[in-house]
Amino acid sequence: MNIPGNLKYSRTHEWVKQDGDGVLIGITDHAQKELGDLVFINLPNPGDKVTKGEAFADVESVKAVSDIISPVGGVIGKVNEALLDAPESINQDAYAAWIARVEDVSGTEGLLSAGEYEEFLKKEA
Repeated sequence: MNIPGNLKYSRTHEWVKQDGDGVLIGITDHAQKELGDLVFINLPNPGDKVTKGEAFADVESVKAVSDIISPVGGVIGKVNEALLDAPESINQDAYAAWIARVEDVSGTEGLLSAGEYEEFLKKEA
């Protein structure tokens, strides 16, 4: 299983990467495998406020539609519009296919390290 050590993780299977004064957010390799082939993504809009623990986007796979839960609070600064034409890029490389950049970040406490996320997945299985 691919769990990069330079990222933080949520218990709802999103990853967080420090990006200057903001963070990039995406879904984990585990999440994309569980979802199956992604066929659509509904992105937030720049300027939207996000709340830790609440849905800010969703993805549609051949199986179902699933919410993407924000692992932090803040304001959407940028979205990865390339995903609109190629949501399957999340399946190809979940850690390169970021979904949104969040600025004015709050609520980073409680995010898991790579090792903690790996242990969490073992307990969840």
